[in-house]
Amino acid sequence: MEQSQEKLEKEMETAGKHYSDEKLWNKLAKFAKKAGSSVVYAVLLLYFTLQKPEIPMKVKAVIIGALGYFILPVDLIPDFAVGIGYADDLGALGYALFQVAMYIDEDVKEKARAKLKDWFGDGVDTSDIDAKIN
Repeated sequence: MEQSQEKLEKEMETAGKHYSDEKLWNKLAKFAKKAGSSVVYAVLLLYFTLQKPEIPMKVKAVIIGALGYFILPVDLIPDFAVGIGYADDLGALGYALFQVAMYIDEDVKEKARAKLKDWFGDGVDTSDIDAKIN
């Protein structure tokens, strides 16, 4: 586990160099439905946490790495692979969520849920991710 965690951290650090708000929103606009509500909710939680001015630089680096990994078209499992294409993205996003959970407050969750509602409508269940970060 330790070696795979180190590998993931290194990949996220490299991927973070590819992060930009524009690239993130473009990827979400194109692939939100395909990625699924859990992946999109994780992305939105990280994005809105990143916007908080009091977030330490180390935490911002983790978030940018995970979001950069999500943006990259080439990763461990290609995003176009049916059924599993976003599994590695969710792994990187989940790792980042765990690392920054203490900075995710109700305001961040509400912003993420509101945006999630735009893409998926009412009734999207976020309780699984919410329970993991509380």
